[in-house]
Amino acid sequence: MAAGPKMKTHSGAKKRFKVTKSGKIKYRRTNRIHRLTQKSTKRKRTSRAANYVDKSNVAEVRALLPYK
Repeated sequence: MAAGPKMKTHSGAKKRFKVTKSGKIKYRRTNRIHRLTQKSTKRKRTSRAANYVDKSNVAEVRALLPYK
């Protein structure tokens, strides 16, 4: 019997999210690209650290990354 069509990974999601070994979904915080001189040091420092997707949104992101 032939298999059905394969699911495609969402192109935007694969560029923005990574799945860790423990299964958490990691992403990069915003506001770190340009115009850094006018942003406070505290704001830049906190956005340096990686962040994890909230449990309320995990199912939504996993649907975009079917093979992870």
